[in-house]
Amino acid sequence: MKYRKLGKTGLDVSILSFGASSLGSVFHPTDDKEGIQTVHEAVDQGINYIDVSPYYGLLKAETVLGQALRDIPRDKYILSTKAGRYGADQFDFSYDRIIRSVEESMTRLHTDYIDILFLHDIEFGDMNQILGEAIPALEELKRQGKIRFTGISGLPLSIFQTVLSQKPVDAILSYCHYSLNDDSLLELLPLLSDKGTGLVNASPLSMGLLSGNEPPAWHPAAPIIRQTCQEVFEYCSSIGVSLPKIAIQFAVNNESVPTTLVSTSKPQNMMTNIAYALEEPDFEVIREVRRRLEPIQRLSWPSGKPEYNTGVRVQ
Repeated sequence: MKYRKLGKTGLDVSILSFGASSLGSVFHPTDDKEGIQTVHEAVDQGINYIDVSPYYGLLKAETVLGQALRDIPRDKYILSTKAGRYGADQFDFSYDRIIRSVEESMTRLHTDYIDILFLHDIEFGDMNQILGEAIPALEELKRQGKIRFTGISGLPLSIFQTVLSQKPVDAILSYCHYSLNDDSLLELLPLLSDKGTGLVNASPLSMGLLSGNEPPAWHPAAPIIRQTCQEVFEYCSSIGVSLPKIAIQFAVNNESVPTTLVSTSKPQNMMTNIAYALEEPDFEVIREVRRRLEPIQRLSWPSGKPEYNTGVRVQ
């Protein structure tokens, strides 16, 4: 496994990291014992960063992950979870709720501290509350030693610019913006570098668009995005290339992107993903795949309040 520095945190994170959303049966029903084995396999193979949230599976992902972590020494992994989102339409970014949330998460995860606590999907919150209550709660938890670093997460890139221009945070978690079909995260890199903010990239398969399987019914991508990704999958299959492999290699081979989260509840899938990440990529194939995805490059979908989505390219 290879490791990179996460901003100014001093943390060395594996270039491929474990997103524990699958443990909550978010994408399809999963076997808890198999999920626990997947966590153990990931750590055994050098993955040292794991991310989760109380929202994933409505507490299930944290609960199953906590069972897995009981058998792993605490110094073997870096752990992040989130606060502020607790259901599809349940958000609470108040100071007191953030404080309580981390206590509840630590109980489920069987740990007495969290390495990074992210505010979850802040584009659904009131920015005045995010800046005036939620981030101060993170700072207080950091002073108490219950978390080591502060963070924010969400889909629209504008939210990171808004917050970082007013409040420092140690890390951000961005998803679906550094993948073969959407590299708009590159626009944010100069700001993150200037602020010394750590970057966690998530969903190199664009929440299943690049997996070759039918995306889940809740996936918000427009038909043109789905269709183009499926056509590219079929092209890759015709030349004997795995599109998920190309997608993971594209994500982890940018030195400016410290770590990329992938999620699975199956040990063999985890092993395959790790093999993909560590294999020398075929940049010629990556370029051709990117060329075929050019018609939908940087097309996304709105998330949260309209004011955070004014610059989002949709179709």
